[in-house]
Amino acid sequence: MTTASGGQRRCARHFPHLPWLVAAAFTVSGVIHLAHPATFTPIVPHFLPLPTELVYASGVAELICAVGLWRRERWAGIAAAVLLAIIWPANLQDAITAQQGHDLTTKVVDWIRFPLQIPLIWFALQSGRGPAKEVAADRT
Repeated sequence: MTTASGGQRRCARHFPHLPWLVAAAFTVSGVIHLAHPATFTPIVPHFLPLPTELVYASGVAELICAVGLWRRERWAGIAAAVLLAIIWPANLQDAITAQQGHDLTTKVVDWIRFPLQIPLIWFALQSGRGPAKEVAADRT
């Protein structure tokens, strides 16, 4: 029989709804990426080509991750964490761009959001892990 790791058990005990919150966040964000790409095109790092197409691609990737996260598939947690790491430069670009504006709230929120990507990556990894399953011992 295999069991969940200590960290996974603590996560499940202290944050039982975390996997569903992460799946919901990926679902909503993915839909917004596809329905209103202009919301995200300004934060695509300026050195990257085709910002609108990248927003669409990341929206599709988020929805694929969301399907797996709703099903508690391990690959989905890993894929979601990788996606969050890949899009982290967009949050940096957003924080840098916000500094050119006049809205103090936006400046502060964007810089707070940037380091929050780290726990989001951990949450995604935890969310892709289903509950511990019993595995039959080899009968050899």
